[in-house]
Amino acid sequence: MGNAVENFSPEASHAQVELSVVVPSYLEEENLRLLLPRIIKTATELTPEFEVLIIDTMEPLDNTRAVCEQFPQVRYIQRKHGNMFGDAVRTGIDQSRGKYVIFMDADGSHSPSFIKNLYQHKEEGEVVIASRYVKGGYTENNPSLIWMSYILNCAYRVVLNLKCNDVSNSFKLYRGDQLRSLKLKCSNFDIVEEILFKLNRKYSIKIKELPFTFRKRMFGDTKRNLPLFILTYVWTLARLRLSID
Repeated sequence: MGNAVENFSPEASHAQVELSVVVPSYLEEENLRLLLPRIIKTATELTPEFEVLIIDTMEPLDNTRAVCEQFPQVRYIQRKHGNMFGDAVRTGIDQSRGKYVIFMDADGSHSPSFIKNLYQHKEEGEVVIASRYVKGGYTENNPSLIWMSYILNCAYRVVLNLKCNDVSNSFKLYRGDQLRSLKLKCSNFDIVEEILFKLNRKYSIKIKELPFTFRKRMFGDTKRNLPLFILTYVWTLARLRLSID
């Protein structure tokens, strides 16, 4: 298990909560200082039984832990087995205790206030997506990234028969028991698509999409290596289509 700053009693630490908000983090101290109060405020308005999980690197690279320690609702967890995004997601799933689990980015591109929208529509689908590509959705990315994302989403939607427009945005609400039942292999950002594909294959899920505006990050630089990003997505698409687990 990851190292965690636990602000719960031993008896409560393994008890189910209503909502887990899981935030993978890699050198996001500045953004988390602003995001965590907003995440906690929104979650508090929805349910008293929630937790916020910050999934940091295997060894601390900044003061993220100190930021997390300021908030009793936050669990600081160091990811297991590696520092890739997929390692953070698997660690977050393993550590989550929520009946519902929301994943969101730590860079400010996902507005904490939209947690409320996802949660309020939880009965309308096993997965609820903050979607850039339905009517009313929008993204602030530059045109080349928008086109690349659009092509990627079309390819995954068609090849894997996924009934949604925005496959790749990680800002989603899941059923915790379904999410924790998956065996996930991907190590990069393609784990987001792997989750959706495997949930659909195992549970024939209903997906609800809500129009969402994707913002540019607040502080720091993107952690995505574009050539690696493209290669891993192409390989993952082929692997999932052939059901090579």
